[in-house]
Amino acid sequence: MNLSTRRRFLRQLGLSAAALPFLPSLPSLAQGNGAAKMQRIIFLFTPNGTIPPEFWPDQTGPEFQLKRILAPLEPFKNRLMTLKGVHNKIRGDGDGHMRGISCLLTADELLPGNIQGGSDKPAGWARNISIDQEIRNFLQARPETATRFGSLELGVAVPNRADPWTRESYAGANQPLAPLSDPYAVFDKLYGQAKDRENLGSVLDEVRDDLKKIGSNIDAEEKDLLDKHATFVREMEQDLQSANTQNLMFPPPALEQGVALDNDGIPKISTMQADLLVNAFANGMARVATLQYTNSVGQARMRWLDIHEDHHHLSHEPDNNVDAQEKLVKINIWLCEQLAYLTKKLDSIPEPGGQGTMLDNTTIVWTNELGKGNSHTLDNIPFVLVGGGLGFKTGQAMDFGDTTHNRLWLSIAHAFGHHIPTFGHKDFSQGGPLGLS
Repeated sequence: MNLSTRRRFLRQLGLSAAALPFLPSLPSLAQGNGAAKMQRIIFLFTPNGTIPPEFWPDQTGPEFQLKRILAPLEPFKNRLMTLKGVHNKIRGDGDGHMRGISCLLTADELLPGNIQGGSDKPAGWARNISIDQEIRNFLQARPETATRFGSLELGVAVPNRADPWTRESYAGANQPLAPLSDPYAVFDKLYGQAKDRENLGSVLDEVRDDLKKIGSNIDAEEKDLLDKHATFVREMEQDLQSANTQNLMFPPPALEQGVALDNDGIPKISTMQADLLVNAFANGMARVATLQYTNSVGQARMRWLDIHEDHHHLSHEPDNNVDAQEKLVKINIWLCEQLAYLTKKLDSIPEPGGQGTMLDNTTIVWTNELGKGNSHTLDNIPFVLVGGGLGFKTGQAMDFGDTTHNRLWLSIAHAFGHHIPTFGHKDFSQGGPLGLS
C-alpha cells in the first residue's frame, strides 16, 4: 500500500494521520477502490536483425500462425502481438548499427562526435532521453507509482566498454546508462541491505549467550559498557530495518555460484538476470526495465547450440547461404526461448495484492537494432509485444505498412497515462500513437 492509499484508508475510518507510521504495507489493500491498475514494462533487446521469412506471420489479425522463430511463444499466442511495418527512420551521423541501438529507444538522431563506425560519418551519443527513462521519470514523479529504483538496466554479456554500439538506454541527451551484466552485482544492488541485516542479526544471535556469560563475570561498570555495545549493534540492525530498506514480499532468488561471466556463461546468466528482474518487480522495486542481450554488432559464439561462428559474422552472410541462414534461425529461436522463459516466469506469479498474474500487468517489448542483418535495414524492426500491462489488444498480428517507431513509443507512453504529443524526432511523431488498443 502506498502512502496516498494508506492516508485515504485512515480517513475512511475516521482515524488520525498519526496512526500512519503504524499501518503496514498490506498487499490486500494495495489496490483498493480507486487505485490505479498496476503497470510494468520491460524492453528486451537482441542484436543483428532477424530472418524475416521465419519470423513474420503470413496472416494479419487474430488468425495468424507463429513461424519457427516465434514458436517458443505458442503458449502465449493470445497474449502477444507482432508489429510489422514499423520502421526506425532516424538517420544522421553514425552507421546503421550505431543508430540501430542508440536511436532505438531514443527515437532521435545521434549527437555529433568522433566515434567512427562503418560509415563516413562519426557520431557521439544519443541526443534524446530513451522511452524507458521517459516512462520511469513519469512514474517516479507520482507518489502512488514511485518505486525504490524506478528502473533497472540489466544486460547479458554486454561488452565492458562504452560506445553507441553498447548503449540503448539514455537518461537524457549525452547521458548513456550502462546495463549491469553481472547478476551477482545485480543481487547485491537489490538485496545487499537485506543480506547485511540478515548477517548482522545472525552475528548478534550467535553471541547473545556469550554476552550473558561475560556479563555475569565482570563488574558493574564493565557490564554497563558491554550492554551499551550490544545496544549499539541492535540499533544498527534496527536502522537496516528502517523505511529506507525494502520490505520483501518474495525472498531473493537463489543464484548458482561460480557462473563464468563470459561468452559460454550466457545461458545461465540469461536465466539469472530474468529471475532477478521478475523478483525485483514482484517486490515493487521498479516498474520499468531494460534487458539487453550483448550489443549492436553482437559477436556471441553460441557454442551451446553447436554454432561456432560469431552471431554478427553469420548475420552478414547472403540469403543464399543456406547453412548460415539455418544457424541464424537457430540463434533467434534460442533468443525467443529466453523471452518465453521471462514471460512464463511473470505468468507463474500471482499479481501481489491484485488480480491475475504479473504478466497480466506487465508488457514485454522484444526489439532489435536491425530488421535484417545482411542489409543493415532499419525497416521492419522485429517488434513483438507480450503481456497485458498496457491494455493493448493482444492475440493478433498487425501490419502498419510504413510507419515510424516514434509512434509506437507514443502509444506506450499514452498507455501509461503519459500523454506527450511527440517523442524523439518531432517529424516522425506525426499521426500520433498507433492504434493498438
